[in-house]
Amino acid sequence: MKYSIALFLCFTALFACRKVDINQDRSERFPTPIDTQTLPVQLQVRKVWQATENVAFSNTFDGARLNGVTVLNDSTFQLTISPENFPINPSPWYSFKVWEKTPKRIFLNFTYENGKHRYAPKLSTDGGINWITASGFNKDKTQLTVEPFKDTLYVSAQELFTKKQLNEWANSLPNVKQSSVGTTPLKNEIKLIELNPTTEAKDVIVFFSRQHPPEVTGQFALNSYVETLMEENPQTTAFMKNYRVLVFPMLNPDGVQEGHWRHNTGGVDLNRDWDVYNQPETRQIAEYLVDKVKQNDWRVVLGIDFHSTYEDVYYTNLSDVTSHLPKFTDIWLRLIQERIPNYVPKISPSNVGQPVSKGWFYVQFGAVGITYEIGDDTDRDFIKKKSEVAAKAMMEILANN
Repeated sequence: MKYSIALFLCFTALFACRKVDINQDRSERFPTPIDTQTLPVQLQVRKVWQATENVAFSNTFDGARLNGVTVLNDSTFQLTISPENFPINPSPWYSFKVWEKTPKRIFLNFTYENGKHRYAPKLSTDGGINWITASGFNKDKTQLTVEPFKDTLYVSAQELFTKKQLNEWANSLPNVKQSSVGTTPLKNEIKLIELNPTTEAKDVIVFFSRQHPPEVTGQFALNSYVETLMEENPQTTAFMKNYRVLVFPMLNPDGVQEGHWRHNTGGVDLNRDWDVYNQPETRQIAEYLVDKVKQNDWRVVLGIDFHSTYEDVYYTNLSDVTSHLPKFTDIWLRLIQERIPNYVPKISPSNVGQPVSKGWFYVQFGAVGITYEIGDDTDRDFIKKKSEVAAKAMMEILANN
């Protein structure tokens, strides 16, 4: 026991000592700092609730979130959904399984601690492979009516996309290199996918996703964007010769695994930690990229971070006009609008302020930084179409850069 404690203290000290000054080459810093020191987190208890003789619930799977079940009567159940800590962004994630011995209609009342309802329930009867939006949800009462079903029913705030689905998707990509740039406190890998690992290109494009666990539509957008870049055609072939593409598809795997509303297991919003890197996820990614840029004389020219919010929006940097690609953002957004009928992108430009990823790409590397937000309820086919159009427009612009 004493040896284990001593080893842990040595590891902690070693980690602290090996921290590099990632900020040392910056020409400016973030004017609105955020405190990202680690905070306590309450991990949910994984269990099966045998609510009645007939009805049971479970949160014993990756991505699940259910904190309590109260029986109101033999067909009505109150479900408690609690955040990992507080204060927190109002993104109350939930995901659980429910089953009945004798199928009959039941009513599920959602109760959120320190939050309010956001996500329309999604249902799956095939183990989380295919999903539909629940038709029997009363938003005013936050009550879901579940019709009789024979097998286990998954109920989730959004479709599940955990590390299992991520690995399956990554393994389906042709001719990529998968690796890890580090591990999280729960021993999950921080995955890196290099789309064109054999290129000698020095200009680098970086993609982020899933800093916030519930933001599955942003994950879908990233996936479609990457798949478009991997198509075999003259445009992608020419693009891959001239640009190195690094994809970090799930920055917060611990939060995804634990069904967190927003934070990592350090109780912190990772997209506020791109300045002093208090959290292991941001620090390990930042160290990897900065070290690689220095060692290989790379130049990061573009960083896109895929997220979800209430509606589709592009958050951009006003400072991009002095970046490595000063005209990229305006041309890219114009082409997207021109190529999607009846679509007008919502654009929200701002100065560098809080230490979020889009500002970090510019502050650290002089790169264009964009936060690519997808609405919670945006049609899934449209997510794919918009990402395909955006990826092709990006390749076209950069080919003529």
